[in-house]
Amino acid sequence: MTNPTQGVQLTFYCHARARHDGMLLYEWLLEHAKKHGIGGGSVFRAICGYGRHGVLHEEQFFELADDLAVKVEFLLAEAQAQTLVDAVQACGVDAMYAIAPASFGVLGKADGPG
Repeated sequence: MTNPTQGVQLTFYCHARARHDGMLLYEWLLEHAKKHGIGGGSVFRAICGYGRHGVLHEEQFFELADDLAVKVEFLLAEAQAQTLVDAVQACGVDAMYAIAPASFGVLGKADGPG
């Protein structure tokens, strides 16, 4: 095993249809992170869940999908995570976030897709 990098996993949670500055919020978060030099991020969509208001949202048919949650994840240095959280907060974004310690590395070719 290679020596993994020590950092954090930064995850933002928002609704799939949420918008900020005319963009879907998850797209805006990816673009904003890219502008701040973050090396990569991914978006994952929930199939069922409920939030702080206790309302259950679930996917039944793709065309009729409710406003389910998405999570936008980044693996980065702790200082980068704090800078990104501060920048997103300064823009007035309405989202929840979590930061957790993480060890990560690249296996195989480091110059692959992405």
